[in-house]
Amino acid sequence: MTPVMPIAILPHAHAATNNPSGSNSGATGSGPAAGGSGAVSDSLPANMQISQAGFLQLISTQMRSQNPLNPTDPTQFLAQIEGLSQVSSLQSIQASMSGLASGLQGAQLLSGTSLLGHSVLAAGDTATLAAGGSVSGAVSAPTGASGLAVSVTDASGALVDAFAVAPAASGYTPFTWNGTTSQGAAAAAGQYFVQVTAAVGGATQSVSPLLYSKVTSVTIDPSTQALQLNTSNGTLPLSSVINIQ
Repeated sequence: MTPVMPIAILPHAHAATNNPSGSNSGATGSGPAAGGSGAVSDSLPANMQISQAGFLQLISTQMRSQNPLNPTDPTQFLAQIEGLSQVSSLQSIQASMSGLASGLQGAQLLSGTSLLGHSVLAAGDTATLAAGGSVSGAVSAPTGASGLAVSVTDASGALVDAFAVAPAASGYTPFTWNGTTSQGAAAAAGQYFVQVTAAVGGATQSVSPLLYSKVTSVTIDPSTQALQLNTSNGTLPLSSVINIQ
């Protein structure tokens, strides 16, 4: 009688079978079919997937079909059973981690809803002006700056308004555009671009502005699972927010 070789346990998740030769191949080949109902990875071919029930059926078949004059080493069976137990434990841990991740995602969304209606300060040069509204922001003045100049242009690049701001002694320097043109008329609602330059030692240099925008909704980024804030100035990651009003 031809001995049936023990199957091998894959290192990450599943057991794979060596195809026995001779008349016993039909007996061992029925193992995967019996175990098709188990939890297996869709990334593996069907002939490499097996459940616990199917694995135990293969072990039983091997023991019945082994050569009495040359029996299979029982330690191999024990090693295979131990490997299957480890795989089952890893699958349980993976399921638990998936549940934990879903719970944290829900908590993150719930926490993000507390920002709805608030204004957040983040880096950006595009602001949305509401009818009769204003645009506020801040800038980190470079060391030695004697003055800051804020200019507002429309979508065509035409200058709408410009004004000077005295740099703060420390921290961020706030500024506000009142929503009017340089002639004093109310600017039309829409998108505007904000630029800031600093006077340092008789020369000017560009400074990146920070702008406030109102949070209208929150979402979870499907690629990074990070919380995203949908604001009047566009979508911002929560990690980019510097101040909340």
